[in-house]
Amino acid sequence: MIRLLCLVAVLVLACAAPAAAHNVSAGADLRIAQTIAGMEVTVVVKGTTRVPGPLRIGVIAFEPVTGPPVELAVRSVEDGRTVTGVARPALRDPQYTELRVERTGPHELTLRAGNEVAVVPFRVLVERGSGAELLIYGGFFVAGLLLVGGLLTGAMARPGRAMAVSGGAAVGLTVAVMAIVFEPMLPAGPPDGAAPVVTSQAGGRPFVQGRVTTVPARPAPGEEFTVRVDLVDGSTGRPVDDLAVHHEALAHVVVTSEDGRFFRHVHPLRTAAGRLEVRLRAGRAGTYTAHVELEREDSGGQLLTGRFSVVGAADPATPGGGADGTEPAATDGTGQEPGAPPRMSPAEPVAGRPVTVEVDAAGPVRPWLGMGGHLIVRSQDGDFLGHVHEMGSGGSRLRFTFGFPEAGRYLAWAQYALADRIVTVPFTVDVAEAAR
Repeated sequence: MIRLLCLVAVLVLACAAPAAAHNVSAGADLRIAQTIAGMEVTVVVKGTTRVPGPLRIGVIAFEPVTGPPVELAVRSVEDGRTVTGVARPALRDPQYTELRVERTGPHELTLRAGNEVAVVPFRVLVERGSGAELLIYGGFFVAGLLLVGGLLTGAMARPGRAMAVSGGAAVGLTVAVMAIVFEPMLPAGPPDGAAPVVTSQAGGRPFVQGRVTTVPARPAPGEEFTVRVDLVDGSTGRPVDDLAVHHEALAHVVVTSEDGRFFRHVHPLRTAAGRLEVRLRAGRAGTYTAHVELEREDSGGQLLTGRFSVVGAADPATPGGGADGTEPAATDGTGQEPGAPPRMSPAEPVAGRPVTVEVDAAGPVRPWLGMGGHLIVRSQDGDFLGHVHEMGSGGSRLRFTFGFPEAGRYLAWAQYALADRIVTVPFTVDVAEAAR
């Protein structure tokens, strides 16, 4: 009997699938931020429990939206089957549009708003039953069947056979109980529809090689233009299309002017494999810097930087066209709330030492990009960019911790979301050299 129990334990362990390098959670919602048609929205794809079955999609807005609804199309990459619908962005609780999907695996979600189109890759995942579940239900079934057989055999005055059958029932019951005990200790297998596990090269995939351009190449003040980011694999030269969703976006793009008076934190659209695009408008001529935060699967996060020029006379009708002064200003159409400037502890930051930054929000804060708030810091020359998140203090007082790498002047923007808008609080920080 002891040998049999040991064999059962080995079988239970053997039935478990190895853990994947990137764990995929079936049933979880997918949230992806997008800057589309002048709107900052988060697209929510609700997790599904069965296929064929319903897939619910909603669009959360961060400012009142009066435009047309967002057109949706979900296409299965494997068989090309496509279903369509519409979703109207809502400030907090979207009305989910229900589309029917026929299979698990890779899909593409196409979003159309105004004259902009984004294609977001994702996977429909459904939890797969484990081998341990088979042993549990099978063990109880066999135990019940043999127990009934043992009772019938005993009633027929065959005690020897009844004992043997009852022993078999005990073994089945033991298998089921051991499977219940061991199942929580076993790594979960991949869900149906998960990407195949590929053995990657040592050290993971190489970093992305990125190129930042604009269309047109030299936009004029007040003119709408597109910031385009092309991503290629440095070892193969092929487009990189395996970005991981991090902080609810495929990429975060921060665009600032040299003096910091123009600031945008946006989330570009995937318009083709290896290509991200976002539309902007700047009111003043000058040099602008685009910092792109992204993460490639099995490669880690990285920061790409590119610069472009806006050429011509300033357009006073465009936000940022007539900005003046020494403080950086929020010129991206988001709210800039008056009030006390952020507080820092220590009050005089020192390079290489952590600083706590406190910001009093203008009202109850709601999550944006999965966080209560964001602090973006840029060196005055634009060569350095830092991005940290609120520490989860709760309430209307936001707290950030940041370490400035070296002495000098930094431009900073704290951001958070209220019920009907995203608020940007700009400020500057002078950092002293550490004493020796």
